[in-house]
Amino acid sequence: MASYDVIIIGAGPGGYVCAIRCAQLGLKTACVEGRETLGGTCLNVGCIPSKALLHASHQLHESQHNFEKMGLKGAAPKVDWTQMLAYKDEVIAQNTKGIEFLFKKNKIDWIKGWATIPEPGLVQVGDETHKAKNIVIATGSEPATLPGIEIDEKIIVSSTGALSLPKIPKKLVVIGAGVIGLELGSVYARLGTQVTVLEYLDQITPGLDAEIARSFRSILKKQGLEIITGAAVQSAEALKTKAKVTYRLRKDDSEHQLDADVVLVATGRKPFTQGLGLDALGVALTQHGQIATDGQYKTSVSGLYAIGDAIEGPMLAHKAEDEGMAVAEILAGQKGHVNYGVIPGVIYTAPEVAAVGATEESLKEAGRAYKVGKFSFMGNGRAKAMFAADGFVKILADAETDRILGAHILGPNAGDLIHEICVAMEFGASAEDLARTCHAHPTCSEAVREAALACGDGAIHS
Repeated sequence: MASYDVIIIGAGPGGYVCAIRCAQLGLKTACVEGRETLGGTCLNVGCIPSKALLHASHQLHESQHNFEKMGLKGAAPKVDWTQMLAYKDEVIAQNTKGIEFLFKKNKIDWIKGWATIPEPGLVQVGDETHKAKNIVIATGSEPATLPGIEIDEKIIVSSTGALSLPKIPKKLVVIGAGVIGLELGSVYARLGTQVTVLEYLDQITPGLDAEIARSFRSILKKQGLEIITGAAVQSAEALKTKAKVTYRLRKDDSEHQLDADVVLVATGRKPFTQGLGLDALGVALTQHGQIATDGQYKTSVSGLYAIGDAIEGPMLAHKAEDEGMAVAEILAGQKGHVNYGVIPGVIYTAPEVAAVGATEESLKEAGRAYKVGKFSFMGNGRAKAMFAADGFVKILADAETDRILGAHILGPNAGDLIHEICVAMEFGASAEDLARTCHAHPTCSEAVREAALACGDGAIHS
């Protein structure tokens, strides 16, 4: 029976990062993974492949709409779907092989197979049992569906199936206007698919700052996505070669039907913990089925920890990574910590959407006095040169102290621009601190500075 200081179950962003950090801190480490490749959902069927298709389809969009304006003439490229999928698969392979290399470099044992925990301190994989002083559950999540809708990954698909369709559909219905639905919906819209998005709530991207969400919806509409909010989906039925979706409009209870070649169910995700034996161990769960943990990521069972999508909090790869590092440091006797107030979220459409900290709605609800600084990318020279002047930067600061409370960006490179605000918030900076920091010209980041200036005496270029 092999013995370890720590065994991590799951090699997604939380699990593999936790394993590497444990090994760096001198702990004898193993990681159990049932997939043929490391990296979990994110690298294999999630974040990475979707970004590859987003990038490819965005290049096609640029060639169709903007190349000629820049003097780049000639026919726009044709789409070779088979080659585009091969490119996506190559990107996945490069990343998963990279993690395999890091495991070898850090002397982490990869135990291949699916784990169960027969009792505290033991992990069984197939016929073999391994001993561990500590066990970390990092099993991630799986797509959630609606009652009565059966995903076959052919006509009615989850995000996994949507990344590997045999051909580009003529009509796609997306159920759910969250991050996954809008990202994949925009990929297919750029490839010529007629995309209709159905959302139960009255606003897309639940939890996003409402002003950003309204502008974002308007931009997506211009890009050809039809978005129907307040739509309660009743059923999605796979026929021989097509699907039929029935929904009710909540405002008047009227019933409607849509035909589609493919239906993407993007109604969120749920913790993936089946087969671990948590019931028999007596592991406490939350009311939403997540593993309950304390501030040190301990479960109700001694020596058993949990991180990532399996526990409470936003289901984000980088949140899981931070928790993985924090747990590793705790197990090594250090003071691991995650600042949940400064975890950015990004939607990788074009333009991108990025957010960190409080929204206007949350500040109003809390009765907090705040001020708003905004700046449109129309006033940014670099954005205009890139045909990417849609959107704006919005910074929320405390009315008295000027401390930055949150920020929201709709525009070019928003997912990268948000991080200077994250760093500022991590250090408790004021909007004036950001406004007085010299930003290179011409860059899109100047829009962030201008929004910070707008929290004070006013932006320069608006």
